[in-house]
Amino acid sequence: MSAAIGLKRLGIAVAAIVVAGFGALIGLSMLIPTDTVRDAVQAEIRAVTGLDPVLRGNASVSLFPSGTVSFDNVSLGDNRAGTPALVAEQVVARLRFLPFLVGRIQIADVSLVRPTIAVTFASDGTSNWSRHIEMLAGSLKSGAGRLASFSEIRIGDGTVIVRDEANRLAAVLTNVEFALAWPSISRSFAATGRFTWRNETVDATISLSDFVAALSGERSGLKIRFAGAPLKFAFDGTISHGPALKLEGTLAADAASLRETLRWAGHQAPPGGGFGRFALKAQANVSGSNVALSAVNIELDGNAGEGALSFAGDGRKTLQGTLAAESVDLTHYISTVRLLTGSERDWNRQPIALEGLDGLDVDLRLSAAHVTIAHVKLGRTALAANLRGGHLTVAVGESQAFGGIVKGTFGFAKATVGADMKAQLQFTEVDLEQCLGEMFGMRRLAGKGTFGFTLDSKGSSVLELTQGLNGNANLVSRKGAITGFNVEQMLRRLERNPLSGRGDLRSGRTPYDLITVQLKIAQGVAHVQDVRVEGPAVRLQMGGSASIPNRDFDLKGTAALLSNAGGVVTPAFELPFFVRGPWDDPLYLPDAQILINRSGAAAPLLDAVRSRLRLPSSDPAPAEAAPPAAPAPPAANAQ
Repeated sequence: MSAAIGLKRLGIAVAAIVVAGFGALIGLSMLIPTDTVRDAVQAEIRAVTGLDPVLRGNASVSLFPSGTVSFDNVSLGDNRAGTPALVAEQVVARLRFLPFLVGRIQIADVSLVRPTIAVTFASDGTSNWSRHIEMLAGSLKSGAGRLASFSEIRIGDGTVIVRDEANRLAAVLTNVEFALAWPSISRSFAATGRFTWRNETVDATISLSDFVAALSGERSGLKIRFAGAPLKFAFDGTISHGPALKLEGTLAADAASLRETLRWAGHQAPPGGGFGRFALKAQANVSGSNVALSAVNIELDGNAGEGALSFAGDGRKTLQGTLAAESVDLTHYISTVRLLTGSERDWNRQPIALEGLDGLDVDLRLSAAHVTIAHVKLGRTALAANLRGGHLTVAVGESQAFGGIVKGTFGFAKATVGADMKAQLQFTEVDLEQCLGEMFGMRRLAGKGTFGFTLDSKGSSVLELTQGLNGNANLVSRKGAITGFNVEQMLRRLERNPLSGRGDLRSGRTPYDLITVQLKIAQGVAHVQDVRVEGPAVRLQMGGSASIPNRDFDLKGTAALLSNAGGVVTPAFELPFFVRGPWDDPLYLPDAQILINRSGAAAPLLDAVRSRLRLPSSDPAPAEAAPPAAPAPPAANAQ
């Protein structure tokens, strides 16, 4: 019973103390004039920050149940008229409870309600915050108001506008919600919160190990973390800005889609496909607007490489670098490139998209032990890509491709008609069937060979590029075969029986010891300057042309069956022929007139026709006269 009575008395005593405290608070709030509280709060803000806010609106003080002082329409001016660095609809200062009980005004924290913060960088590098930062740094160095300093500033539903007059850039951050840990005790500073930029919310954390040193331009530790759907970014190092901005430390970034990140950042995405999953880690050295990255580890679309990169933002933006990789798959980047239509018989008519090639200069060098392009496997390859003023040039230093070596350059540039294409490539000892098949859809040569071409054209589609194609091409191959017909077999059969052929010679293979091709290309037509095929038993020579836009042949030539008598090789049988039709399935036709002339069985018929043709026109043949019956042709030889 006595214990219960004791607890009851203790509870009554505590309640009495609380009531007395509230009573004292109410009484104190009545005794302290509102103007006094407002002036004290304003003076402390000035003492702690060194800043002198301008109060244009009303001020209100609430001392119960908690002490708060509110200022409406507050701005932070600038030495340039009409450009306030900060404008807030309201500034709310929350007072500390215990000091207030003894009559002292101390701020616990300050909240900026719906502020608009403007940061403008002039062409000379100064900003509208330069003077305020100097005042803030001086105040923190002197320790003014340190004993009465507040520890936190909150920003609610704010807007931050950043302008760069030199580069004509502007960014607007909305829905800014931040808590700033003010250096009231330690020298560090931290800001944590989130903002919205271009409809994407980004969580952010920024911390400085020495806030005063950072404000003064001296060296300070810096940590930055940004995390949003388009991008994650982290930096851990040091910062200084005396006289120019310098950053040194470790940088890391990753994105689910680099293409979407570039679009979010306001940059034109590169044409074609790829540029998906991205990750980067490197040692960064930033000086002004120039960034140098060393010990780079980069991943893009499953490709991993290492090397060095640099970015220059002075004047025209330029990206340079050297990267090395074990294996690179370039399939993603040509996935949207279609030379042929779905039928694989016609050139693509879709417009060529070259957006994204201007606005940034690029000079990159890439080396890889293995390169994959669609289903083509390349060996060790060294490439250099140069993009300048919208002109993209890719130089192949050396690539182990198609069983041989490829060197040369090719490039594209935006033109008034669409695209301007130039190419100069040399293929040395490559597999011709694979190489010509992959590049031009022609699979008629089997064997190793060396060929090269120099081409240029302009057009808005692949079809238009083929129509305006100009240049030249050459090919030399030894010890191979022409697939699709057997010239020796056909010549021997026609030599024995000229009328035994069906007229379609599409079968078999024709081995050769040497083949040479010289082409002159003008407005999409490849004119044959010299085509010679020399084999162990046959020899071929051809002339004519091939239409690149229509993908067909119109060639004629002479095939000779060779004989070796006493070590002297002479033509034993010659036959003119024609090659006409599409590249992938042409017709090989012998000269029918020559075959008829060589046929003994057709001689009486030809003599009768000639006799009729020699009759005078005034002495027509009697109506009842019938032309001589032509002898039946011999049965076709089965050979």
